[in-house]
Amino acid sequence: MTPRPLARPRPRPRAARPNPHSVVTGGAGFLGSHLVDLLLSRGHHVTVIDNLITGSTDNIAHLAGRADFRFIKQDVTEYLYLSGAVDYIWHFASPASPIDYLELPIQTLKVGSLGTHKALGLAMEKGARFLLASTSEIYGDPLVHPQPESYWGNVNTIGPRGCYDESKRFAESLTMAYQRQHGIPTRIVRIFNTYGPRMRVQDGRVVPAFISQALRGAPMTLFGDGSQTRSFCYVSDLIEGIFRLMMLDGNDAHLPVNLGNPQELTMTQFAEAIRTATGSRSKQVFRPLPEDDPKQRRPDISRARTRLKWEPRVTLTEGLKSTIAYFREFTTSKK
Repeated sequence: MTPRPLARPRPRPRAARPNPHSVVTGGAGFLGSHLVDLLLSRGHHVTVIDNLITGSTDNIAHLAGRADFRFIKQDVTEYLYLSGAVDYIWHFASPASPIDYLELPIQTLKVGSLGTHKALGLAMEKGARFLLASTSEIYGDPLVHPQPESYWGNVNTIGPRGCYDESKRFAESLTMAYQRQHGIPTRIVRIFNTYGPRMRVQDGRVVPAFISQALRGAPMTLFGDGSQTRSFCYVSDLIEGIFRLMMLDGNDAHLPVNLGNPQELTMTQFAEAIRTATGSRSKQVFRPLPEDDPKQRRPDISRARTRLKWEPRVTLTEGLKSTIAYFREFTTSKK
């Protein structure tokens, strides 16, 4: 009988320090860069690891020269080595828009699997707390509405979106395996549609697509009949919720938490809201619905309300105002 290997000793929780060290993978991306700003504002020293495959140094250029900030250009699927103490690891690295993961399916699968494995290995080595940025896409085209964390999803593993859905589902399973076997203090956030400044104009998601089309006066492209629904959370609300989740203590803190805005809109309603906010005269045009595109998407945020004392505060009107202003400035600066 082959003896079972000895289990590694469980890492001891690191005592709270006045200026903790946070590592953010994918920290040059849309969400990651906003998280970095929040962490720095709350006294963290931050190291960003990003290969810039979808991120941009433009998102973190304003941090250049700060003594409490460091940027490392590296693919997180490779071995991660950092000297010194690390207190928190925020794993945000991944293509996250349909255009990106349809063009980069293998890279998407690798960062969700190998990249998560490397980030968890770093957390185990350093005795750091680990947070996985998961996604509402793990619910697929849901048959339960709204979606609670207990719902297992309706995902087509071999469809064109499967590379992203399954990479995140695997990442969640791997995170839970490290939590159970090695005692790593882990957190999992399932992120629903989020918008705000620093989104890429051509990333294929609905917010930048609608805004850029409206600002140009071009037709606003809707898919299907426009009746499919989404809910939109402003980025500052989301990042605050993520921070609270990482800092949460308790026996159930490792369980997934939905973060998003439960206010549901059809795509037709959302397009009209952007058209009004931009003062555009753009018309709506309709194209065939992409394969496996979810018909409904709305988070049940009961767990976030109860455990994190969190819910969205920024209204759609307020959020669109600042987002549209960003896109206006971006468009003008690129001319």
